[in-house]
Amino acid sequence: MFNSTPCGRFAPSPTGPLHAGSLLAALGSWLQARQRGGQWRVRVEDVDLTREVAGAAQDQLRTLAAFGLQHDGEIAYQSRRSGLYQAALDQLLGRGLAFECHCSRSELAAVGGIHRHCVATQPRPDPAMRLRAPADCEIAFIDGVHGVIHQRVDLEVGDFVLRRSDGLWAYQLAVVVDDAAQGITDVVRGSDLLESTPRQILLQRALGLPTPNYAHLPLLLDTDGHKLSKSSAALPVDTRNPLVTLTRLWACLGQVALPPSATTSVAEFLHTATACFDLNAVPRQSITVSAAMHNTISTPCA
Repeated sequence: MFNSTPCGRFAPSPTGPLHAGSLLAALGSWLQARQRGGQWRVRVEDVDLTREVAGAAQDQLRTLAAFGLQHDGEIAYQSRRSGLYQAALDQLLGRGLAFECHCSRSELAAVGGIHRHCVATQPRPDPAMRLRAPADCEIAFIDGVHGVIHQRVDLEVGDFVLRRSDGLWAYQLAVVVDDAAQGITDVVRGSDLLESTPRQILLQRALGLPTPNYAHLPLLLDTDGHKLSKSSAALPVDTRNPLVTLTRLWACLGQVALPPSATTSVAEFLHTATACFDLNAVPRQSITVSAAMHNTISTPCA
């Protein structure tokens, strides 16, 4: 069960400095948690050590601090939580809800890419582990920004990976286990993860874990339509003038302009923004911005 205290989180991957899109997600999550009188935790999603950039996690934490986004409790690192993930996998295997899969990517691609039964021609020394998506498995939930979302997991996703063939833990399992272990009640994140949410809800139900409230914020895109995490335009946010960036991110969240008194300091901005934040005003559509995002988000979001 959830703790009585609301709790949100921000969970960046340490693959480089925070860009404005990441900071938008952090700000929205922080505001939602603080407005509800709750805690806000930070989790470093470093489960894939092959993608980690040395020093990136520490740089990201310094950036959050520069923008006044203070967290509660200790930082969680996924790379140190393998035992929790293994226990969850063992539970699913023991109940026949997960299985060993020897299918290769090329074999699955030949049958449409969605796993409904194994098509491997021979055993592999490094099989993946998958969750079995039941037939007629429709997951529906109410997103705080996008409203009612439906997904037929068996047809649109299929049996999905919990542990990869290289031995690394898959995102879906790690995030579900961590959110439950940390008592997360509200997940506010980018809309690129909206389609992952039904899988996570299915996995929560299979493990007997609570389902948080979800809200997916608009993505910031470059002028070519790429989200900033995939764009060469996504340079690090400039921490030297945080009020300018915070004000424009606030506009990207669809919020009404704050009074001049809110721009006297970062602390005053966050205090006023927390009181005024309206999740219902957040736009559903992605937002195109210019390449100069790393300084002041030169294309207004309003």
